[in-house]
Amino acid sequence: MSFDEEWSAARATATAHVSMRLNQAPTDPGGGSGSGGLDLNQDHIGAIGSEAYKLHTRLQTDGKHAATATAEAAGALTKEGFASGAALLKANSVWESQVKTLVAACATISNGLNYSLASHAKDEQQLHADFTASAIDKYLK
Repeated sequence: MSFDEEWSAARATATAHVSMRLNQAPTDPGGGSGSGGLDLNQDHIGAIGSEAYKLHTRLQTDGKHAATATAEAAGALTKEGFASGAALLKANSVWESQVKTLVAACATISNGLNYSLASHAKDEQQLHADFTASAIDKYLK
C-alpha cells in the first residue's frame, strides 16, 4: 500500500469517528442541544483536563528518558571526531525544546479547563442569585 493510499484510509477512519466540527455551523439551528445556548458538560471538560494533566506529568519524565544516553553518545561520537556527534547533540536540544513546549501546552490546557469549570460554576451561582433577587423572578414562576 502506498503512503497516499494509507494516508487516505487513515483520514477516512478518523473522519468517521469525529463527533464535533469547529469549522462549520451546526445543521440544527439550536446548536444541537435544543436550548440555543452554550452547553458546558462538566464531566467532559473535566475528563479532558484530567487527560491533559496526565499527559503533562508523563511528558515531564518520559520526554527526558533518553537525554543522558543521547548526551553520552553525542560526546563519544564527537570525541572520536565524528560530525554526527554535534548533530546528535543539536537534535537532542531541539527535542528537549519541543518537549518543554508540549509540557507547557498541556499545563495551559489543564489549568485553563479547570479555571473555565470554576468560573462557569461561579457565574451560574451569581446569575441564579441575581434572578432570584430580581422582580423578573416572580414572572418566571
